[in-house]
Amino acid sequence: MNKKIDGKKVVLVVAAHPDDELLGVGGTLIKHKESGDIIYCLILGEGVMSRTGSDTGEVSKLQSESQKVGKIIGFKEIYFSNFPDNSFDTVSLLSVAREIEKYLEIIKPSVVYTHFENDLNIDHRVAFQAVLTASRPCNENCPSEIYTFETLSSTEWQSKNGQVFNPNKYVNIEDTIEQKIKAMKEYKGEIRNYPHPRSPEGIKILASFRGLESGLRFAEAFETVREIND
Repeated sequence: MNKKIDGKKVVLVVAAHPDDELLGVGGTLIKHKESGDIIYCLILGEGVMSRTGSDTGEVSKLQSESQKVGKIIGFKEIYFSNFPDNSFDTVSLLSVAREIEKYLEIIKPSVVYTHFENDLNIDHRVAFQAVLTASRPCNENCPSEIYTFETLSSTEWQSKNGQVFNPNKYVNIEDTIEQKIKAMKEYKGEIRNYPHPRSPEGIKILASFRGLESGLRFAEAFETVREIND
Protein backbone atom coordinates (compact mmCIF):
# COMPACT_ATOMS: atom_id res chain seq x y z
CA MET A 1 0.00 0.00 0.00
CA ASN A 2 2.95 2.38 0.46
CA LYS A 3 2.99 3.47 -3.16
CA LYS A 4 6.14 5.40 -4.04
CA ILE A 5 7.92 6.44 -7.21
CA ASP A 6 11.71 6.15 -6.95
CA GLY A 7 11.37 6.29 -3.18
CA LYS A 8 9.27 9.46 -3.22
CA LYS A 9 5.74 9.74 -1.87
CA VAL A 10 2.77 10.48 -4.10
CA VAL A 11 0.60 13.04 -2.31
CA LEU A 12 -2.97 14.13 -3.06
CA VAL A 13 -4.89 16.93 -1.35
CA VAL A 14 -8.67 16.70 -1.78
CA ALA A 15 -10.22 20.13 -1.17
CA ALA A 16 -13.79 21.30 -1.43
CA HIS A 17 -13.02 24.75 -2.86
CA PRO A 18 -10.16 26.74 -4.38
CA ASP A 19 -8.04 28.17 -1.53
CA ASP A 20 -8.87 25.33 0.92
CA GLU A 21 -5.86 23.38 -0.32
CA LEU A 22 -3.60 26.31 0.48
CA LEU A 23 -5.14 27.37 3.78
CA GLY A 24 -5.18 23.84 5.13
CA VAL A 25 -1.93 22.29 3.99
CA GLY A 26 -0.03 24.77 1.78
CA GLY A 27 3.13 24.99 3.84
CA THR A 28 3.33 21.23 4.23
CA LEU A 29 2.78 20.64 0.52
CA ILE A 30 5.66 22.94 -0.33
CA LYS A 31 7.85 20.87 2.03
CA HIS A 32 6.69 17.69 0.28
CA LYS A 33 7.69 19.19 -3.06
CA GLU A 34 11.08 20.31 -1.74
CA SER A 35 11.66 16.74 -0.54
CA GLY A 36 11.06 15.46 -4.04
CA ASP A 37 7.57 14.08 -3.44
CA ILE A 38 5.02 14.24 -6.25
CA ILE A 39 1.99 16.31 -5.27
CA TYR A 40 -1.46 16.62 -6.82
CA CYS A 41 -4.61 18.54 -6.00
CA LEU A 42 -8.28 17.68 -6.56
CA ILE A 43 -10.71 20.56 -6.01
CA LEU A 44 -14.21 19.13 -5.83
CA GLY A 45 -16.38 22.25 -5.90
CA GLU A 46 -16.73 25.20 -8.22
CA GLY A 47 -16.44 27.71 -5.35
CA VAL A 48 -17.82 31.27 -5.30
CA MET A 49 -21.18 30.48 -7.00
CA SER A 50 -23.13 30.55 -3.72
CA ARG A 51 -22.28 34.24 -3.36
CA THR A 52 -24.87 36.78 -4.50
CA GLY A 53 -24.18 38.05 -8.02
CA SER A 54 -21.57 35.44 -8.91
CA ASP A 55 -21.47 33.87 -12.36
CA THR A 56 -19.51 31.23 -14.25
CA GLY A 57 -16.90 33.83 -15.17
CA GLU A 58 -16.01 34.07 -11.49
CA VAL A 59 -15.49 30.30 -11.39
CA SER A 60 -13.08 30.46 -14.33
CA LYS A 61 -11.20 33.32 -12.69
CA LEU A 62 -10.95 31.41 -9.42
CA GLN A 63 -9.64 28.30 -11.16
CA SER A 64 -7.07 30.42 -12.99
CA GLU A 65 -5.91 31.77 -9.62
CA SER A 66 -5.69 28.17 -8.38
CA GLN A 67 -3.31 27.37 -11.20
CA LYS A 68 -1.07 30.30 -10.19
CA VAL A 69 -1.12 29.11 -6.59
CA GLY A 70 -0.35 25.59 -7.79
CA LYS A 71 2.84 26.79 -9.44
CA ILE A 72 4.01 28.29 -6.16
CA ILE A 73 3.16 25.13 -4.23
CA GLY A 74 4.56 22.81 -6.89
CA PHE A 75 1.58 20.68 -7.93
CA LYS A 76 2.21 18.32 -10.79
CA GLU A 77 -1.48 18.68 -11.69
CA ILE A 78 -4.65 20.30 -10.35
CA TYR A 79 -8.01 18.72 -11.18
CA PHE A 80 -11.37 20.49 -10.94
CA SER A 81 -14.69 18.65 -10.53
CA ASN A 82 -17.23 21.51 -10.26
CA PHE A 83 -19.71 20.16 -7.72
CA PRO A 84 -22.17 22.94 -6.67
CA ASP A 85 -20.77 25.48 -4.25
CA ASN A 86 -21.94 25.07 -0.65
CA SER A 87 -24.43 22.47 -1.87
CA PHE A 88 -22.54 19.18 -1.83
CA ASP A 89 -25.42 17.84 0.26
CA THR A 90 -27.70 18.19 -2.77
CA VAL A 91 -25.79 15.51 -4.69
CA SER A 92 -25.35 11.93 -3.58
CA LEU A 93 -22.38 11.00 -1.43
CA LEU A 94 -21.84 8.13 -3.85
CA SER A 95 -21.31 10.51 -6.77
CA VAL A 96 -18.69 12.50 -4.86
CA ALA A 97 -16.98 9.33 -3.66
CA ARG A 98 -16.89 7.92 -7.19
CA GLU A 99 -15.31 11.14 -8.42
CA ILE A 100 -12.58 10.77 -5.81
CA GLU A 101 -12.17 7.08 -6.63
CA LYS A 102 -11.52 8.06 -10.24
CA TYR A 103 -8.57 10.21 -9.22
CA LEU A 104 -7.28 7.68 -6.70
CA GLU A 105 -7.03 5.28 -9.63
CA ILE A 106 -5.28 7.83 -11.84
CA ILE A 107 -2.86 9.19 -9.22
CA LYS A 108 -2.47 6.23 -6.83
CA PRO A 109 -1.43 8.44 -3.90
CA SER A 110 0.21 7.06 -0.80
CA VAL A 111 -0.77 10.13 1.23
CA VAL A 112 -4.09 12.01 1.18
CA TYR A 113 -4.94 15.26 2.97
CA THR A 114 -8.54 16.45 3.23
CA HIS A 115 -10.97 18.44 5.38
CA PHE A 116 -11.76 17.93 9.05
CA GLU A 117 -14.98 15.96 9.40
CA ASN A 118 -16.88 18.50 11.55
CA ASP A 119 -16.12 21.78 9.80
CA LEU A 120 -18.84 24.42 9.69
CA ASN A 121 -18.96 24.25 5.89
CA ILE A 122 -21.20 21.45 4.55
CA ASP A 123 -18.98 20.90 1.51
CA HIS A 124 -16.00 20.23 3.77
CA ARG A 125 -17.96 17.64 5.72
CA VAL A 126 -19.14 15.85 2.59
CA ALA A 127 -15.61 15.92 1.16
CA PHE A 128 -14.32 14.15 4.27
CA GLN A 129 -17.00 11.46 4.14
CA ALA A 130 -16.44 10.94 0.42
CA VAL A 131 -12.67 10.59 0.84
CA LEU A 132 -13.15 7.94 3.52
CA THR A 133 -15.71 6.13 1.38
CA ALA A 134 -13.44 6.18 -1.66
CA SER A 135 -10.43 5.11 0.43
CA ARG A 136 -11.87 1.95 1.92
CA PRO A 137 -9.07 -0.58 2.56
CA CYS A 138 -10.75 -3.01 0.14
CA ASN A 139 -9.93 -0.56 -2.66
CA GLU A 140 -6.60 -1.50 -4.27
CA ASN A 141 -5.86 2.21 -4.71
CA CYS A 142 -6.53 3.17 -1.09
CA PRO A 143 -3.90 5.51 0.37
CA SER A 144 -1.83 4.26 3.29
CA GLU A 145 -1.94 7.63 5.06
CA ILE A 146 -4.94 9.95 5.48
CA TYR A 147 -4.81 13.23 7.41
CA THR A 148 -7.36 15.99 7.94
CA PHE A 149 -6.50 19.67 8.04
CA GLU A 150 -8.14 22.78 9.45
CA THR A 151 -9.47 25.47 7.11
CA LEU A 152 -9.49 29.08 8.27
CA SER A 153 -13.00 30.63 8.36
CA SER A 154 -14.59 27.20 8.72
CA THR A 155 -12.90 24.95 11.26
CA GLU A 156 -12.54 27.63 13.94
CA TRP A 157 -16.15 28.77 13.42
CA GLN A 158 -17.58 25.32 14.14
CA SER A 159 -19.76 24.70 17.20
CA LYS A 160 -17.59 24.19 20.26
CA ASN A 161 -20.22 21.87 21.80
CA GLY A 162 -19.38 18.98 19.53
CA GLN A 163 -16.20 17.37 18.23
CA VAL A 164 -13.57 20.03 17.65
CA PHE A 165 -10.38 19.77 15.63
CA ASN A 166 -7.91 17.89 17.79
CA PRO A 167 -4.54 17.67 16.03
CA ASN A 168 -2.01 14.95 16.73
CA LYS A 169 0.47 15.67 13.92
CA TYR A 170 2.42 18.89 13.43
CA VAL A 171 4.62 19.96 10.52
CA ASN A 172 7.25 22.67 10.84
CA ILE A 173 6.50 25.33 8.21
CA GLU A 174 8.91 28.02 9.41
CA ASP A 175 10.73 27.85 6.08
CA THR A 176 7.53 27.86 3.97
CA ILE A 177 5.10 30.19 5.79
CA GLU A 178 6.06 33.20 3.66
CA GLN A 179 5.53 31.20 0.45
CA LYS A 180 2.13 30.15 1.76
CA ILE A 181 1.16 33.77 2.39
CA LYS A 182 2.52 34.82 -1.01
CA ALA A 183 0.42 32.13 -2.65
CA MET A 184 -2.72 33.22 -0.76
CA LYS A 185 -2.35 36.69 -2.23
CA GLU A 186 -2.99 35.14 -5.67
CA TYR A 187 -6.53 34.37 -4.48
CA LYS A 188 -7.52 37.99 -4.91
CA GLY A 189 -11.23 37.36 -4.36
CA GLU A 190 -10.71 35.13 -1.33
CA ILE A 191 -8.10 36.94 0.74
CA ARG A 192 -9.50 39.34 3.35
CA ASN A 193 -8.29 42.08 5.66
CA TYR A 194 -7.47 41.37 9.30
CA PRO A 195 -9.16 40.38 11.61
CA HIS A 196 -10.76 38.04 9.08
CA PRO A 197 -9.12 34.59 9.38
CA ARG A 198 -8.31 34.49 5.64
CA SER A 199 -5.88 37.38 5.93
CA PRO A 200 -2.07 37.19 5.88
CA GLU A 201 -2.10 38.03 9.58
CA GLY A 202 -4.70 35.33 10.27
CA ILE A 203 -2.67 32.68 8.47
CA LYS A 204 0.44 33.60 10.44
CA ILE A 205 -1.41 33.73 13.78
CA LEU A 206 -2.81 30.22 13.34
CA ALA A 207 0.63 28.91 12.31
CA SER A 208 2.13 30.59 15.38
CA PHE A 209 -0.52 29.07 17.65
CA ARG A 210 0.08 25.58 16.27
CA GLY A 211 3.77 26.25 16.71
CA LEU A 212 3.20 27.06 20.38
CA GLU A 213 1.48 23.70 20.78
CA SER A 214 4.39 21.83 19.27
CA GLY A 215 7.50 23.77 20.24
CA LEU A 216 7.91 25.25 16.77
CA ARG A 217 7.85 28.80 15.48
CA PHE A 218 5.26 28.09 12.75
CA ALA A 219 3.39 24.85 12.17
CA GLU A 220 0.47 23.28 10.33
CA ALA A 221 -1.59 20.81 12.34
CA PHE A 222 -3.41 17.64 11.28
CA GLU A 223 -5.54 14.86 12.66
CA THR A 224 -4.38 11.39 11.69
CA VAL A 225 -7.24 9.34 10.26
CA ARG A 226 -5.23 6.38 9.03
CA GLU A 227 -1.66 5.14 8.85
CA ILE A 228 -0.96 1.73 7.36
CA ASN A 229 2.60 0.47 7.56
CA ASP A 230 3.68 -2.55 5.55
